[in-house]
Amino acid sequence: MEEKTVHSGRWRAYSGARTPRDAGGLNLESCAIPPRLGVRNMTTRLCIVRHGETDWNVEKRIQGHTDVPLNASGRAQALAMSFNAAHHRFDAIYSSDLARATETARYVAEREGEVVRPMRDLRERHFGIFQGLTAAEAASRHPLAHARYAARDPDYDFGTGESLHAFAARVVKGLDWLVRHHAGETILTVSHSGVLDVLYRHATGRPLEAPRDFEIPNCALNWFGVDAHGLHLERWADRHHLAQVLVEAPE
Repeated sequence: MEEKTVHSGRWRAYSGARTPRDAGGLNLESCAIPPRLGVRNMTTRLCIVRHGETDWNVEKRIQGHTDVPLNASGRAQALAMSFNAAHHRFDAIYSSDLARATETARYVAEREGEVVRPMRDLRERHFGIFQGLTAAEAASRHPLAHARYAARDPDYDFGTGESLHAFAARVVKGLDWLVRHHAGETILTVSHSGVLDVLYRHATGRPLEAPRDFEIPNCALNWFGVDAHGLHLERWADRHHLAQVLVEAPE
């Protein structure tokens, strides 16, 4: 897939047709990254990368909070990504605290002479009873639950997991913390497809419930900016460095 440059959006409600409290009681306005005194003319740039491939990705097995390491292809993707990322200077490197993300981030950190700072808020969504199952297994064992999952029901939490609303609020909280502590800087963050899904929707105005119509490749570079006007998407899915490496897989 060719990388895309996308128009900017607002770090506010998921859809222009919705008010801040339309999301099942979640006040999205209160979750917004606000403009701050003294940094109104500054842009914080975030390069957010999905972790490298795992065996569960290949099997199309839902990982969620399950701590699955990178496979050989995933390590090759991470190494290739680190060479692309080397064209940029990062003031800090963060990752989800799950192994597949921290291992991916270390490839860049070693080149930059930096350390990886883990953040729990950058974790993948918790998929509850679906974790460890393939989509086919989930549909067979939990047909009613799978129907709500497939429909992107924003209130469904897999019994023991997270709803889309709760997950999105966690992601926003984590990004808000990063921007408050690194105003005007450039940060690399390694996370998960679900986290990137939430941020892409925020920046482009897509509602949480809408079907996903965009790819989230492993180890592609995705660039966001945050300024006084909110979150905007600068570039999506820069993965030319992966031309010789196997990619893809859901969740």
